[in-house]
Parts: sequence; C-alpha cells; structure tokens
Amino acid sequence: MTQTKTCRIKGMHCASCAGIIEKTLKKITGVESAEVNYGTETAKITFDETKIDVAKLSKKIEPFGYSIIASSAERPTTREYMTVRQTAEETAEEMGMSADEHAGHLGFNQSKKEKLAEVRDMRAKIISATPLCLVSIFVMGWEILVRWGKVPEMSLFWEEFFHHLLPLMATYVLFVVGKPYLLGFYRFLRYGKANMDTLIGMGTLAAYLYSFAVTAFEDSLKPFIDVSVTYYDVTIVVITFIALGKYLEAKSKIKTGDAIEKLLNLQAKTALVMRDGKEIEISINDVKHGDHIIIKPGAKIPVDGIIIEGASFVNESMITGEPMPAQKKIGDNVVAGTINESGSFVFRATKIGSETLLAHIIKMVEEAQGSRAPIQALADKISAVFVPIVLVISFVTLGSWLLIGTDSLGFSQALSYGLVSFVGILVIACPCALGLATPTAIIVGVGKGAREGILIKDAASLEKLHKVDTVIVDKTGTITIGKPTLVDIKNYSSLSEGEFLSIIASLEKKSEHPIAHAVTHYAQEKKIKFSDTSNFENLQGRGIRGSIHDVEYHVGNAKLVRDLGLDFNFSDIEQFTSQGKTPVILATREKVLGFVMVADEIKKESKQAIADLHKLGIKVIMLTGDDEKAAKHIAELVGIDDVMAHVLPADKMAKIKDLQAQGKIVAMAGDGVNDAPALAQADVGIAMGTGTDVAIESAGITLLGGDISKIVKAIKLSKMTMRGIKQNLFWAFIYNVVGIPLAAGVFYPLFGWLLNPVFAGLAMAFSSVSVVGNSLRIKSKKL
Repeated sequence: MTQTKTCRIKGMHCASCAGIIEKTLKKITGVESAEVNYGTETAKITFDETKIDVAKLSKKIEPFGYSIIASSAERPTTREYMTVRQTAEETAEEMGMSADEHAGHLGFNQSKKEKLAEVRDMRAKIISATPLCLVSIFVMGWEILVRWGKVPEMSLFWEEFFHHLLPLMATYVLFVVGKPYLLGFYRFLRYGKANMDTLIGMGTLAAYLYSFAVTAFEDSLKPFIDVSVTYYDVTIVVITFIALGKYLEAKSKIKTGDAIEKLLNLQAKTALVMRDGKEIEISINDVKHGDHIIIKPGAKIPVDGIIIEGASFVNESMITGEPMPAQKKIGDNVVAGTINESGSFVFRATKIGSETLLAHIIKMVEEAQGSRAPIQALADKISAVFVPIVLVISFVTLGSWLLIGTDSLGFSQALSYGLVSFVGILVIACPCALGLATPTAIIVGVGKGAREGILIKDAASLEKLHKVDTVIVDKTGTITIGKPTLVDIKNYSSLSEGEFLSIIASLEKKSEHPIAHAVTHYAQEKKIKFSDTSNFENLQGRGIRGSIHDVEYHVGNAKLVRDLGLDFNFSDIEQFTSQGKTPVILATREKVLGFVMVADEIKKESKQAIADLHKLGIKVIMLTGDDEKAAKHIAELVGIDDVMAHVLPADKMAKIKDLQAQGKIVAMAGDGVNDAPALAQADVGIAMGTGTDVAIESAGITLLGGDISKIVKAIKLSKMTMRGIKQNLFWAFIYNVVGIPLAAGVFYPLFGWLLNPVFAGLAMAFSSVSVVGNSLRIKSKKL
C-alpha cells in the first residue's frame, strides 16, 4: 500500500545535504518519490509500506550523518508522550491521528525545544571560540601592520608565546567547534558524499595540517618553504566565523517558521463540558462529537461546533484575519482557536481533533511551507552539483599555482598562495545561500498569509499568483453577500416606517420563503415588534395574506397586485427590478401601501477591492448564472471590466480556457464548491471560504471569511514573496560567481588581489544570514 509522509530530517546543514538525502531516498526499493526541503528540514516521501518503512529509510541515510524523526508532527517529551498516549489513544484514533500527531495539536512542541537546544549548544561553542578568534585576529592584524611599517615587530618573547599558543587554540577550535565539518570530510572519504561541511572541513584541516607540519618539521622543511608562515589563525577564525553564521542562520530560521507555532498555540488545552448534568473541565483530547461545551467570557473555543444556547461576540481575527468580533447566536458556527469576548453560550461539538478548521489550517500551512516553488528548480540543480564542482576547482587552482606560479614566484611562495586559494575557495563557496533563497521566503510568505486569513495550498500557487493579469469572479458570495437582504423601502401610506415594516414582517414570519427570511431578519435587526396574525393563507406563486388587528393585508409580487385589481404604477418598481432586486408589495383590498426591495447586497469592500486590482494592472471579469441586466448593474456599481451572464459552471471553465488561449494568466475566485471545475482550470483557483464549511482543499488559495479584498492582499503577498526570492537568488548567485574566482586568485595577475581565507569565511558566514534576513523582511511589510 502506497502512502505519503512528511518527515522531519535531523542533521541537515546545507542545500547539498538536501540533495544527498533526496538522491539516496529515491534509490531505495519501495520509494516512489522523495522531495527534501532544506528550508523546512523536512522530506516528503511516497513509498510502499509493504516494502519499506520510515525506520528503514532512516537507517539508509544515517551513515551520511542524517536521520528521520519518527513523526512529521511536533513530538512531545517522553513523559508527556506517555500521558497523551494513555489518555488519548482512543480519541486520537477516532480523529484519524496518531498519538504523536494528536499531542502535536495539543501544543507539545518538541521540535522547537530540540531546535532551541541545538542553538544553545552552538552558542556555547561560539562563546568558547570567540576569545581565541579575537587573539588570532590580533596576531594576524599585528603581522599585517608590521608589513606596512605601522608598528614594530613583536618581541621574541611574545612571538614565541603565540608560536606555541596558536597551535593549541587551533586544535581546540578545529576538533571541538569544527567537529561537524571534520565529520563531513570523513563521510566524504568513506561514502563519497560531499556537502558544505566537507568543503569547510577539508579547507580548515588542510590549513591546520600544513601549519602543523611546518611547526613539527621546521628545520627539515626550511630549505624548501617559508616556515615562518603558518595558517593556524585561518583555521581558528574561519571556523569561528562560519559557526557564528550557522548560529545566526539557525536563530533566524526558527523565526521564519513561527506561524505554525502561533497557530498551534491558538488551540485550547481544556474544555468545560456538561456531563451527567454537571459542568466538568476535561482535557481537549477527551472531547467527543455531540458534547455540549460551555463557553464563558474570555474563554478559548476548544473545538468546532454549533451554538445551541446563548449569544455572544467572538474574536475570530486569529483565524479569518477580520479585526471586528463576529456576533454569534443560536444556530451559528464557532471554530476552535477563536476567543469569546462577551456573553456566555453553549455549543454542540461537531468537529474535533484533526477535523477542526484550525487543524486543517495548520496542516495546510505546514504542507505549503514544505512545498517547492518552480523558481527553486534551478537553484536545486546547481546545489546538487555545486560541492563536487567546487572541490574540482579548488584542486585545479592549487595545481595551477604550483605549476604556473613556481616559475615566477618560486615554489615556497607559489605553495603559500596556492594553499591560501585552495582554502579560500573551499571556505567561500556557499550552496546554503542558494538553498535557502526560495524556501525561507516561502515559509515567511505562507505564514504571513495565514495570519491574514489567506491560506496558500502550495508554493507553486503562490508563485503563479504574482503573474496573474486577469481575475474572474463569481457574483454571488464573492461580489455580493450571497443571501437576500432588505435593501430599499417605499412607504406610500400614512403608517410610520416602523408600523409599515411590522405589518410586512409579521406576515412574512409565517412564510418559509428565503425572501421572507430577509424581511424578518431586517425587522429583528431594527428591533421592530411583531404583531399577532390571523387567517393566514399562502397564495401560490403570488404571496401571502392575513389579518392584523382585524385588517386584511396582502404581501406579495406584482401578479398579486394585478389579481387584486388595484391601481398601481408598476414603473415605480421596474427601476429596481432592472437592478436585480425583488419587490415585496404590501396592500389592502383597497390600495397599495408600499413595497420593500430584497436583493443580494453588494459587499462593502467589493468596490475598493476591484479598484485596487485595477491599480495592480489586473482586469476583472464577472461570470454569473444570474440575469444579464442585474449582473451588468452590479458590475457598473463596483467597476468590473466585463460581464458574462446566464453562465453555467461548465461555461465558466470554457471561458477560462479561452482567456488562457489568448495568453492570459487567469485567477478564478469562487465559492470553492459549485465553481470546482473552473477553479481547477484556472492558473490559480481562489476559494472564497466562509465559516467552517470552507472547502480548503478545492483551490490553490483559500480566503477565510470570503472577503474579496483579500484577493488584492494575496496578489500583493505573492509579488512581495517572489521579489524576495529573486533578490535572494540574485545575491546568492552573484556572491558565488564573484567570490570563487576572487578566492582562486584569478584577479592576482591583473590587480594583485588575493583573498585571505579569513575574509572568505566571514563572507560565507554572512551570505546565508543575509538571505534569511531578507526573507524575514517580508514579515514586517504591510499588505
């Protein structure tokens, strides 16, 4: 049986590591596909579980210094794990989750702890190496200043002191702080797999061994080479700088993924439920379908459900991005992770564990952050062959210095320059900047989107969105609210507006028609009193009639008025019906008292959103199954460029194909259910999700709350993220294209430039940090 798992990988230090792991996994019998992401340190593996399992997969990559962590979800500590396992095994099973995954959703965020522990260990090593690095820089700086005649030479005492101290310091830094790099070199020798650690390990070890040989065999080597030159300082400073860069990179990478942690922290840990007539507080993993859960002011809502008693205002900003609290009453949906602001209510649990909207959002964000954008393909190809190419360049450079440089510089000087270039190339070459350029920006972009109520299914959708030049929108539920609303009142009688509405609403209260619901809902909002009705009768296809205070009233359409034989100027309502509005006329047997108009009201934000899309150079087309006049009227009101009415779902798909054939990049925004074929055909499908029934999986982008202005935000986010990726890739490429030839000494014959490995180490250390830092800038930018 084939299954796909996303697993965390331990031991990845660079983009080449991802390439090694991916190639190794793909060669294993039973593995159908493998996709390794250095940015998120995860592997998405599709395999036949009858032939291989995760434990065996981990064994295959362990010789290279990597391992697969058991579960893709964040793992609890052993003690917490056992507690969760004992108390929640049944519930987790009901939810279709492992106990590990269930514990992850309860907030036991072990992977963050592991990361922080790793960062603390790196910090401790840097603290121990920094004083040694400063001493080395002092000695190196003094020697440079001596050559420039700025300071006198060191006294014999201090020269001898540092001559014996530097080898000891270099030994500690190389074999303690630089242990991961030596292990990388060892694995290269044993298994032939090279990564960035291999380059640094080989370069610093070469500098150390050359210096050690000069120190140990000084007298024997003096006739052949300049024994006064050693490179202990290079070993110390390079490893310290690179370790510092890795530390800063690890800290920054933790920040890039904090969106998932914030989403996990939204989850309540306990729930107050009614059991046997009593209020009891239980762990969230003990909540079952159908439980009646009590929510008090300020409490977090633990699972998804429907209110059965009470009313309140609920802050849903953490899920939908909407700042204003939403009013909730009996029959309304509530979702896990939101906060009750005022009032108390009881709701029935309908979705628990992995079924909740919050769990779906977390899963979607995790998968999107771990997915690859098409723009990453080139960087991945380069990273895969980068280290072997750099190894070849470094040895060719060393050989060139010895073969060509010996004639003009002498063997001693040529060897010295050759070694400097050899170490410089190995140290400055950085596949990490290339490997981090795309995933870090994607992680930050997807996380920022989630906080704004914009859920991104995968990196490819985010990348495509920035190229979109045409947006197709559905009318109902996208431009309009999606349900009938009372929008106009015309009162011809001597009744006050309140009395007029009271009569219509009191009669409509008896009807089950959707238009009747719109009238009664409006009356309730305006706190209009309902009157008792008698002799109520449904008039098929025309309306209703009934008596209030012994007066017979008729409520209905134009046909009802004609049947009553009343004198009425129908042109009064035609101007409204041409706009797609439906009249509800109130009359007695003698005359028409007035009418109200019911329509699917335009969302407040629609006009501004369309204007903002135009500012981005995007054409907006509305496709709808409704009447053409009504559709065109709404299009004019909000500024839509083009309209197609009487369109079936299959026609929408055909229209999108036509636009794509013209070379347009099309995004389709719809409800995610009825528009599924069109959403699938579009270059980017945008589901306008509302409530807990949002079809998250139906489109590349889902906008929680169904707010059309979020389409603009989503496109801006895509453009912002892609700009960040392109900047990252540009600087990563330029850095390596310029840095490697400079370190190799290509510019030495022309300008006398030769890069000291110390500066190469400094440049390499901060190349990755600068890429991650640039990606983090996306967080602070306003959409």
